[in-house]
Amino acid sequence: MSALAAPWPAAAADPQRGRRLAFEPMTDADLAAVCEVEKTAYAHPWSRRHFADSLASGYPAVMLLAEPLPGEVPNPPRADGRVLLGYLVAMPGVEEVHLLNITVAPAQQRQGWGRFLLDALVLWSRGQGAQWLWLEVRAGNEPARALYTRYGFQQVGLRRAYYPAGGLQREDAVVMSLDLAVPSAGAES
Repeated sequence: MSALAAPWPAAAADPQRGRRLAFEPMTDADLAAVCEVEKTAYAHPWSRRHFADSLASGYPAVMLLAEPLPGEVPNPPRADGRVLLGYLVAMPGVEEVHLLNITVAPAQQRQGWGRFLLDALVLWSRGQGAQWLWLEVRAGNEPARALYTRYGFQQVGLRRAYYPAGGLQREDAVVMSLDLAVPSAGAES
């Protein structure tokens, strides 16, 4: 399974605003911008090394980019002027894909981009012959858990003290899975 294998959509139109969207593979050259978004999105962000190791391992890692809207200034700035809406990193396995990181830039949240990224990942995963999609999410991340549940993911377990939570505290991870043989609620709405 490769990050560039079909069917990642190459381009699409923003369903709300009509601007052009593009999925592009994440490269080492993108890591500064990706890490900047990551730091603004999370109290405990992935490090540059997490992303670099994922790329070096050949894991699928894609960015969702868009033409800027009138008056919109891309943050972080990109040489091509496009806006980094979000990104994801996944790890393929035998008949399954594990979502390692999915992030929507804070300025772009609550606009449907998380669902859009999930749609693309599900399409890609099915194209690779995966039967299951797995993820962990912080127990306290109610918006993400609600999105995954609406999408059709089921809670299948709990990893105690999985995530750092500040100081010496730890937070549980909710393990969720999506049966890719069943049409997902996210793809139908």
